[in-house]
Amino acid sequence: MSRAKRTDTQSPALHGADSHDLIRVHGARVNNLKDVSVEIPKRRLTVFTGISGSGKSSLVFDTIAAESQRLINETYSAFVQGFMPTLARPEVDVLEGLTTAIIVGQQRMGGDPRSTVGTATDANAMLRILFSRLGKPHIGPPGAYAFNVPSVRASGAITVERGAKKAVKATFNRTGGMCPRCEGRGAVSDIDLTQLYDDSKSLAEGAFTIPGWKSDSFWTVRVYAESGLLDPDKPIRKYTKKEMQDFLYREPTKVKVEGVNLTYEGLIPKIQKSFLSKDKEALQPHIRAFVDRAVTFATCPECDGTRLSEGARSSKIKRISIADACAMQISDLAAWVRGLDEPSVAPLLTALQHTLDSFEEIGLGYLSLNRSSGTLSGGEAQRVKMIRHLGSPLTDVTYVFDEPTVGLHPHDIERMNDLLLRLRDKGNTVLVVEHKPETIAIADHVVDLGPGAGTAGGTVCFEGTVEGLRSGGTVTGRHFDDRAALKETVRTSTGTLEIRGATANNLRKVDVDIPLGVLAVVTGVAGSGKSSLVHGSIPAGAGVVSVDQGAIRGSRRSNPATYTGLLDPIRKAFAKANGVKPALFSANSEGACPTCNGAGVIYTDLAMMAGVASTCEECEGKRYQASVLEYHLGGRDISEVLAMSVTEAEEFFGAGEVHTPAAQRILGRLADVGLGYLSLGQPLTTLSGGERQRLKLATHMAEKGGVYVLDEPTTGLHLADVAQLLGLLDRLVDAGKSVIVIEHHQAVMAHADWIIDLGPGAGHDGGRVVFEGTPADLVAARSTLTGEHLAAYVGT
Repeated sequence: MSRAKRTDTQSPALHGADSHDLIRVHGARVNNLKDVSVEIPKRRLTVFTGISGSGKSSLVFDTIAAESQRLINETYSAFVQGFMPTLARPEVDVLEGLTTAIIVGQQRMGGDPRSTVGTATDANAMLRILFSRLGKPHIGPPGAYAFNVPSVRASGAITVERGAKKAVKATFNRTGGMCPRCEGRGAVSDIDLTQLYDDSKSLAEGAFTIPGWKSDSFWTVRVYAESGLLDPDKPIRKYTKKEMQDFLYREPTKVKVEGVNLTYEGLIPKIQKSFLSKDKEALQPHIRAFVDRAVTFATCPECDGTRLSEGARSSKIKRISIADACAMQISDLAAWVRGLDEPSVAPLLTALQHTLDSFEEIGLGYLSLNRSSGTLSGGEAQRVKMIRHLGSPLTDVTYVFDEPTVGLHPHDIERMNDLLLRLRDKGNTVLVVEHKPETIAIADHVVDLGPGAGTAGGTVCFEGTVEGLRSGGTVTGRHFDDRAALKETVRTSTGTLEIRGATANNLRKVDVDIPLGVLAVVTGVAGSGKSSLVHGSIPAGAGVVSVDQGAIRGSRRSNPATYTGLLDPIRKAFAKANGVKPALFSANSEGACPTCNGAGVIYTDLAMMAGVASTCEECEGKRYQASVLEYHLGGRDISEVLAMSVTEAEEFFGAGEVHTPAAQRILGRLADVGLGYLSLGQPLTTLSGGERQRLKLATHMAEKGGVYVLDEPTTGLHLADVAQLLGLLDRLVDAGKSVIVIEHHQAVMAHADWIIDLGPGAGHDGGRVVFEGTPADLVAARSTLTGEHLAAYVGT
């Protein structure tokens, strides 16, 4: 290959293109940002810090990344843009030096029951091709191994219009890999009849236990009792076979009740139509709880949960079927693929090997490809999304990460840091929103926002190096080297919660006694079995209140006041003071502004162009009719109350004529978890991850239960907020509660009364209890990975 020779001998002057080495942001005002201006170096690792709610996500995701995506979307044709999400231009004066942004956030992966780790990362697609080439017996193309593709057969006459029209008999066959019984879901659902009625009672005695089905209900209970098809005075358990068939499964039949024509339908299809066909998350909480109780899911008996048809399961490579391969731990699957030596598919094996090795590299080797993507934690989902970027040849792009260390043990954080540095060293700009000091320490550039949260935040307090942050005097700088000390004395347990023979997921017949009346921390590397032990093995009926990592469900109309139930006592207080109906003070009911329907903004859909949200001109964003705002409580109208922060509202409802104990109790819980700065009417969609976690915790604190189970409550918490969380956990224990925390944060481990450490590794290398005892004993022994990192943290 010939190559031209360079003739210049002196170094060239700086090229004009090389001068664009900064991302410049001027006058950003998204959410709580107050005319923020920053200059971020390109091809460097920049970490954004600050307490929860200080504006980090607003600057990185809602300003820089959002504008980059919007500008890229505008390069597509108007037709293509019509199929893409619409993005409005962020509120900012100047944005210069942007590059293509790849966002790797913590949003949960799709909850579709057919979405798995394998389908989300294309590993399944490569496996299907591999089995279609090498599988014995050969059953068809790659689609024959896909649980998302059903088998189709058709035959009939088709007319061919060529010269003289002629009818030709044709047949069509497509072999798919979908199990016909469960339709590729791996589980079949059934209705638990004991949750629908009490069979020891008759219909006249109120046998139904379905929410809202009262004995005098004309359209539900009475249509069964007075249909003439059933004896209303006979206990259900004494029904004949025909009566039971009519009661449960009868096709829609016209009947007369008190001269009115009504439709009688079997109980099972009626429940399926009225409850199960609707979006579960859109149902009222008590209805949703009923659906959770009444619908049971069992492993599909036909495919044994593999999702695949019998033909797909019968085709094998070296005695391994595609179902076996997907069920393997990924680290084992990688070793199996490495052992295949087939020159005909060598490039495919290389690509598959690279993908599987990426799982191990990123600390997810303990997963299996058939794991439902909806069951992944936020941190796991984010790391799965990272896999496709690790071997990417793209350079000079901007990678944006949202707390990539969430759910990672200190041992795994080192590996994550290496991956971030590798992305940077390929010539990319890496922007990371993070609280962990281990990740902040590797940054080339740090932007610290604050000084407070909500309206007290939104400004840049520091911009520079990590050393400059340490000595900068900001909240982050002051707490950067904070270390929680081991307790001198620990509490004594008041009892034990016994777990015997736990085998959920990777647990190996674990026997453990979790002490009650103390702060117990369950720890271990990611995938060691912590959640399986605590969420999957605690005996039912133990009085457990569980706060897991499930996302908060809510529309843009939802806010802290509606989510926590705070709006109810507020509406009643307004109604009582003014002698009107409480419904007037709901923006989702009678009091809503008719123009914006209580949303406060008008959403204008511009078809293929970005949609626009503009403040409603009639209510000026207050969401209520003008007549409703004439009613006052303590000199404030309802919109002014919802604009208050939690701290202001707690003072407002705490004394005088507006004293409302029910509202004050909820506000007190919100303040306890560190959300005093949050405004009552702020949409849930604008809350950060840490704020949502604490909002959920505040809500669950109202539930009656002796045992609180918290799943990584430090998620999204700033170093300064961790101390406040530890104080809250202490108050819960001192109030007589038992607190069990699944946690990786060393400050929480050091503060515990008792530690249960699982491991020693992840997946099938874990699932065992490797230590039980006090934090001091764990540090002294240093017998586990957790012990080593905790000892280093406390400086012993």
